[in-house]
This record gives sequence, structure tokens and C-alpha cells, in this order.
Amino acid sequence: MSVDVIIPVYKPDKKFDKLMLSLLNQSILPDSVILMNTVPENTFLDAQSLKNRIRRNLRNNKPYMTKKVDIRIVDVPQKEFDHGGTRRRAAELSKADYMLFMTQDAVPADNYLIEKMLHKLTGNITNEEVPVAAYARQLPAVNADIVEGYTRLFNYPAECRKKSLKDLETLGIKTYFFSNVCAIYDKKAYLEVGGFVKKTIFLEDSLLCAALLKKGYSVYYAADCKVVHSHNYTGKQYFKRYFDLGVSHKQYHEVFDEVPPAKEGAKLVFSTIKYLLGQRAFMGIVDLGVKSAAKLFGYKLGRIYDKLPKALVRRLSSNPGYFD
Repeated sequence: MSVDVIIPVYKPDKKFDKLMLSLLNQSILPDSVILMNTVPENTFLDAQSLKNRIRRNLRNNKPYMTKKVDIRIVDVPQKEFDHGGTRRRAAELSKADYMLFMTQDAVPADNYLIEKMLHKLTGNITNEEVPVAAYARQLPAVNADIVEGYTRLFNYPAECRKKSLKDLETLGIKTYFFSNVCAIYDKKAYLEVGGFVKKTIFLEDSLLCAALLKKGYSVYYAADCKVVHSHNYTGKQYFKRYFDLGVSHKQYHEVFDEVPPAKEGAKLVFSTIKYLLGQRAFMGIVDLGVKSAAKLFGYKLGRIYDKLPKALVRRLSSNPGYFD
């Protein structure tokens, strides 16, 4: 049984250094770590630069490793990066039985992440069929603001859950919710459904999840597998992010429009307000209102991006190069 870790990388920071150290201190080490290194134009942040950064990090911290781990770095020109296509290319490079996808800013909460994630796809969780994909719980970082901290706890609760297509009636579009911040896939099942889509601005993980469920497989939310991952986004950043979300829903409407819409957004807002009132964090309510409006407005515009001038679409998106 083999497992590769795949991470898209763009201008890595200290979180990436912590992630790499943690991966090389795991109870079960990966066979390979494949880094898809997005190289900005007119810079020198190529594979050799990233390799040197990793070497310095490992030399200064010396992780305990029971076997050699192959670290492979693949340069991706920034104009060629795609959330689906780049991960698809990495999966083609992997020869492992299982693929653990992570983002560069997700830090494992302990040294048993890979072991526990693998167990979800190889162990008998219930007496039913073993899932073919699983995603981890995301915990807020210590510097997360109060709204972001509560949002992570709301979206990633402490209870594990197995999901199949039959959950559409109760969960709606949340049935397809999946996160490549930290997710593991059975390579055979991944290939059977065609893998990640080649071009998408967002939601490559949810699209693959939908394909797996429609094939009759089940997926798993592994609440006991934890990574530290959160963002203190501004209203403008949320607007752009949700604009891209709306674009994805529009471009893949045959997937997302066929399921009943979830009311999780409204539930989250009202639940957060109740929490903030209890904490007497009144300014947090103002912040929540501004950011919630930015999300809604951005999403609505994203759903009609094809009716907007291309120059405007590029300005509204967090990934303007996608529309070239």
C-alpha cells in the first residue's frame, strides 16, 4: 500500500515549512511528496529555489524519518495553473495506490494524519462499503479572528459523517461538499470517474466528489483527522472568492443546479450572530454583516459572469488569468 502527498505551491511561507516538517515526521511516511510549484512571471522562484528552501528547513530542524521520501518538484508557469488541471497533472505523475492532496497552508494537527486518513479508506469504518475518498477537519489557527474561528467550527464539526448519493434529499448541495485542503483519494476510483476536471476556477474537489457519488461510491468526513487552516479574509477577498464560486456553479450548472440548495449560509449567519452576542463581540456582528454581504453579492455576480464585460470579470475574480 503506497501513498503520495500532492501539494500545489505558490510563494510558500512559514506555514509551508511547518507542513513539510510535519509530513516528514508522520507515523506513516508518504512514498513521495509531489510539489506543483506555480512560478510567477519574471521571478526566480523556480524548482531549484524551492528545493533550496526545503533543504534549509530540513537541515535546521532534522525530522525523524524511518525511510527515504522522494520529494519531486514540478514547475508550473503561472498562466498555466488551474485548480483542476494542475492537480490532475500531479495525479498523473503519482504511481501510488492512494493520493493525499493538501494545500500549502494546511498544517497537520499531529503526526498521525496520514495514518488516520489512510485508515478511512482501508479500514472497516462501518459494516458497509469502505469510502473511496475522505477529507479532514479544519481547525482555526490561533490568530484567526472570532468570526473565522467560529465559521471553521461550524463548517467542520466534531462528528464524522459518511456521505452517499442518498443524502441529497437531506443535505442538498452540501452532499457534494469536499475539501482538497486535506483530502485522500483511492487512485483506482479516482481514475474510474475520470479524475479532476481539466479546467475550473474553483470547486475541483466538489466536482470530483459528485462524480464519485454518482458512480455509487461513498465519501467520508473524517473529523478525527485534523489540520490547522484558516484565513482572516477581508470583505474584498471574500467578494472575489465567492465571485469565483459563482462562476464555478455557473460553468458546471449541470452538477450544482440539479440538487436542492442548502440553507447552510443563512444557518451560519444566524448561528454566528447568536455566538457573537453571547461573547459580547458586537463589532464582530458588524464585520460579519459586511463580509456576508460581500459573499452574497460576489456569488450573485459570479453566476452571471458570462453577461459581464470580460475586463470587469477579470477585475472581480481572484484568478483573472483564468479568463484569458
